Amino acid sequence: MQTRVLFIITGLSGSGKSTALAALEDAGFYCIDNMPVDLLPKFLEMPIERDSDISGIALVMDLREKRFLSRYSAVFSELKKKGYFFEILFLEAEEEILIQRYSETRRQHPLSTGSRLVEDIRLEKEQLEDLRAAADVVINTSEFNVHELKSKILDIAQKSKKNVPMRINVLSFGFKYGIPHDADLIMDVRFMVNPYFIPELKELDGEAQAIRDFILNHGDTRAFLDKYLDLLDYLIPLYEKEGKAYLTIALGCTGGRHRSVTVARTIFEHIQAMGKTVELNHRDRGQPS
Repeated sequence: MQTRVLFIITGLSGSGKSTALAALEDAGFYCIDNMPVDLLPKFLEMPIERDSDISGIALVMDLREKRFLSRYSAVFSELKKKGYFFEILFLEAEEEILIQRYSETRRQHPLSTGSRLVEDIRLEKEQLEDLRAAADVVINTSEFNVHELKSKILDIAQKSKKNVPMRINVLSFGFKYGIPHDADLIMDVRFMVNPYFIPELKELDGEAQAIRDFILNHGDTRAFLDKYLDLLDYLIPLYEKEGKAYLTIALGCTGGRHRSVTVARTIFEHIQAMGKTVELNHRDRGQPS
């Protein structure tokens, strides 16, 4: 019946549920925020659960939905009777931390009735006591920054599903438009021969065969690719072993239209041939030459 990991993320407002959901989305999970609890059984019958490209399902369910508190116990019990396995991740934080986070974001508490914020937080905590007791994992996020919380959530996902594949993104970009801040590995390929200065090649981009031939047939390019692909062959299994969920490899040239595009395509094809989950994106390919 069930072929995917299912996480139900819940807990106190302001405890980091959106961050947890984003971490699982990066890990290849199908994610929905504020899922109505009465829709859950029907949702799990949908064919999305059998999609081979989906690592699992993660749903945020909490007091934003008015019926959640009165309905979650019956719905969860019925699912277990039908043979569904799921883990409830309950996130919480210390009262003073929640107050601080709300003051920084200026968001309204979902139980706000015009009273003081601290009273809303205490009411929510009281109403969720039974759910907290039933949770499989309780995470106090008070001392976590965003990256630490994501790492914690991904560790839980890895333990629940050992074969969650690391997703690799190969990205080309132009340094003149800024370095991609989410990249894990950045390589500057501006040392390569530049087709921009060849009149008949200038208006093409790095996906054109003429550009690929011009760049890839150059001795420096071949020598670089031999060494860099060997490095990636060494690093990728180590990142997988460490449990990394998402790896971005960025290749940059001056404008992001020629050299970086060709090299990114070559690296993408190499990783794809390894049988890895990989995608290719050209951030600045469409910029004017």
